[in-house]
Amino acid sequence: MSDRLDRPDRLGIVDWGIGGLGLLGHLDRARPGLDVVYWSDTGSTPYGLVPTAALAARLRSVAGELAGRGCTEVVLACNAASTVVDRLAGAPIPVSGIIAAGVAAVPARLDGVVGVVGGRRTIRSGRYRRVLTRPGRRVVSRVAQPLSAHIEAGRIGTTAFEQDLRRIVAPLRGADAVILACTHYPAASDAFAAELPGTLLIDPAAQMAGDLIARLVPGTGERTILTTGDPALMRTSAEAAWAMDLPEITSVAPA
Repeated sequence: MSDRLDRPDRLGIVDWGIGGLGLLGHLDRARPGLDVVYWSDTGSTPYGLVPTAALAARLRSVAGELAGRGCTEVVLACNAASTVVDRLAGAPIPVSGIIAAGVAAVPARLDGVVGVVGGRRTIRSGRYRRVLTRPGRRVVSRVAQPLSAHIEAGRIGTTAFEQDLRRIVAPLRGADAVILACTHYPAASDAFAAELPGTLLIDPAAQMAGDLIARLVPGTGERTILTTGDPALMRTSAEAAWAMDLPEITSVAPA
């Protein structure tokens, strides 16, 4: 809970695209009074392709912009961005990443095989694997890069999407749990469940939402949606992936 009891918190959510809208959806359902500024950074290079130092600098700049808009903290609703969260200590407001929430969402007593599906940067960073591997538990990681593009384009359920999904998760069939380590993937949770029957699917955004709700002070439920990309395309993608009708989307220059 915030120590500023006289005024509400304002949360900044950062994602390269519309994956973080899944987190916003969790928050809207459980704590509709929370004030949120959502930053979609599609006008910049995809975070998974940016060198580490440059990505950290980019995210510090975005955090500074959000602090200037009254945000009291920022969460990186993007696993690729979260791989550099330990380099953001100098940001003007606290910044946390979704990977920590994904790790925390794995039941402590769960043994066997834990799968991780995510983008290249997330998987190659090894951040899930290093923390979750232990005696009695094996982590199997799979790069699922094509799925994000399918989801952004509204291609869930198409033959191309289903073929890519089937190929990617084939080595994970029979896993005890699979972490959806990209905030896009829960938008296709039904498709994942169909390919992985009996496997516990873990959505890090649900864990992160619960953590945020436990400590943030609600306000009036104000929603500010910003994008460095194309607002019309963002609206279309949000409707296709999340069936979400966004309020006004404001175009902003890169921070």
